[in-house]
Amino acid sequence: MLMLLPPSEGKAPEGDGPPVGELSFPALDRARKRVITTLVRASKRRDALGVLGLTPGLAGELAKNTALKTAPTLSAADLYTGVLYDNLALRTLDGEARRRAEESLLIFSGLWGVVRITDRIPPYRLSMGVNLPPLGGLAAFWRPQITKELDRIPGLVVDLRSATYTGAWQPGARSVTVRVFRDGKVVSHMAKATRGEIARALLQQDATPSTADELAKTLDALGYTVDLTPPSRPNRPWTLDVHVTDAS
Repeated sequence: MLMLLPPSEGKAPEGDGPPVGELSFPALDRARKRVITTLVRASKRRDALGVLGLTPGLAGELAKNTALKTAPTLSAADLYTGVLYDNLALRTLDGEARRRAEESLLIFSGLWGVVRITDRIPPYRLSMGVNLPPLGGLAAFWRPQITKELDRIPGLVVDLRSATYTGAWQPGARSVTVRVFRDGKVVSHMAKATRGEIARALLQQDATPSTADELAKTLDALGYTVDLTPPSRPNRPWTLDVHVTDAS
């Protein structure tokens, strides 16, 4: 089973290890170098904030982008600090759960394509939703390369990504898109927290569902209220709606 995660805008301020070296999925390295080089140049432009979709208050983030090739690194598990990762709480997983996390969690990134939690990378600022000249939209840029790498990995795919990142790889009917509802409405902040909690719960329980139905039954047994909907057409994902309350 694979669990797909988005990155987070919240990141640790700096690393303490050597500059970025070997990463998982080395077939993506050539594309990674292209994006790094392009991002460094874009971050030096006078209109860099507009190109990268950043507000003036984030101008200081541009320096991180321009220093990517030499910046100290830290593991992806420690880099991302947003709501989803706060609730996933990777640092507090026991040995077996941590091993499962290292095998099953994949983090999508506008800069790196996809990484595992053990990969060491520096802080950066680049959303998958950016149209980065001259590469264009990053989801479209990464899609053929990530698809070639990940399509070969078998098993159920639990998709916990936000919409911005789903375009970079679409696993088809073997995947389950997890949505979070409160009072019948999709909720962004609570969705991030719930997705982190679900990922953690599956890792801690050594749960290895192989079908969408088994995943729904596993989450039901863990106390979640869920509705499972089959694909609307061939080669589309299943949809698992998780219903939460303020007290959840």
